[in-house]
Amino acid sequence: MDFNKILLVLKREYLTRVRTKSFILSTLLTPLAFLAFMAIIVVVTISDGEVTKTVGIYDETGVLYSRLVEIDSIRYQNVSQLEIDSIRADVLSGGIDGYVVLSDAFIETSESPTLVYGGSGGLSFIESVEDHLREVVREERLSRSQVSPEVREIFESRPQLKSVKLTEEGEEEDNAVFGAAFGFILGLLIFIGVFGYGALLMRGVIEEKTSRIVEVIASSIKPIELMLGKLFGILALAVTQFGVWIASYIGLSVIAAPVAGMIVNAQLQNLPEDAREAAANNAFDPSALEQFVVDPSIFLYFFLFFFIGFLIYAGIFAAIGSAVDSEQDTQQFMMPVMIPIFIGYFLNLRVMENPDSTVSVIASLFPLTAPINMISRIAATEVPFWQIGLSLLLMIGTFAGLMWLAAKIYRVGILMYGKKPSYKELAKWIRQG
Repeated sequence: MDFNKILLVLKREYLTRVRTKSFILSTLLTPLAFLAFMAIIVVVTISDGEVTKTVGIYDETGVLYSRLVEIDSIRYQNVSQLEIDSIRADVLSGGIDGYVVLSDAFIETSESPTLVYGGSGGLSFIESVEDHLREVVREERLSRSQVSPEVREIFESRPQLKSVKLTEEGEEEDNAVFGAAFGFILGLLIFIGVFGYGALLMRGVIEEKTSRIVEVIASSIKPIELMLGKLFGILALAVTQFGVWIASYIGLSVIAAPVAGMIVNAQLQNLPEDAREAAANNAFDPSALEQFVVDPSIFLYFFLFFFIGFLIYAGIFAAIGSAVDSEQDTQQFMMPVMIPIFIGYFLNLRVMENPDSTVSVIASLFPLTAPINMISRIAATEVPFWQIGLSLLLMIGTFAGLMWLAAKIYRVGILMYGKKPSYKELAKWIRQG
């Protein structure tokens, strides 16, 4: 095997595709789209303020309205002195946005009050009014039951669980939710990369075969050298694109919190001094963005599992491309390849929810699903190193076996024309190769 020839094919495959407009645009626009997405989230979160909606309170209890005013004196207005028809007309004319009739039945029973409104405000408006009414009714029930302040404090307390990760260096903050979600995204990227770049490799083989270019190339290079050169060329292309995306993510995640802090401070400085302190208490906390900074080692694992995972499937994609004369003819051979890839994708949801379950462990060790599922487990939980090592060894062994089969099919199929082979003929090619 001539590695210089493999390198020449690799360079040609890589340089030809890396210079295309579609590759350049997709590589550069994806980080820009992510930047725009993060910017929109930060700006919306910082500047988002609920438009004040007024609600008329027809209070038959004599106590609930005063409690509502303590919560929000601007939103709630006393309309108990008006007739219901007059209140409804006020809603229709836009004088108020809605009204609620409160009776003792809401305090003494579980009957629910009704908000009559003009249709504007959306879910946030309805939910906030609901929360306020639930709170004042609960307070009044406790008051009528003569519950002591101590018991009331116990009743109103809502303790939350805070998780920390214990390491050799000590305790550190743990963000299991983000880790699970981030692992799922990395697994999804491997799924997209294996499928997308594998299909790109297959189409390239078909194009060269149908244009008869491969006959000229085959006169100076062995089929196995050609296949390996094309395979590693596409792999280098994928690593380049993912590398740009990941480097962009790391850079954006590092600067996101400081930039958001500058924006928040600039907005607070534009406010009157008397309103600045209150606005600061309710302002977006830029430190929340620091959770998006992850351990760089996760990206090393990502490239490692993508690298081997792509090699496992890419040889099969290349073999399929060599065995047919058109992309339509590939359908009969794609099912055995696609089933394990999609199983890995669907199991990724299970891994995200419970990364230490038996199903998750098996999925992360099985060579055909491990590229997608092991990276999700690594991001979501502490995976024993022996499992990572075993998964890599099984994947490498599977790659060697599948590459041996793919090379035999590729060597015969690349020069076969005019006949769509069956599985029986592929088996024959393997025996003859």
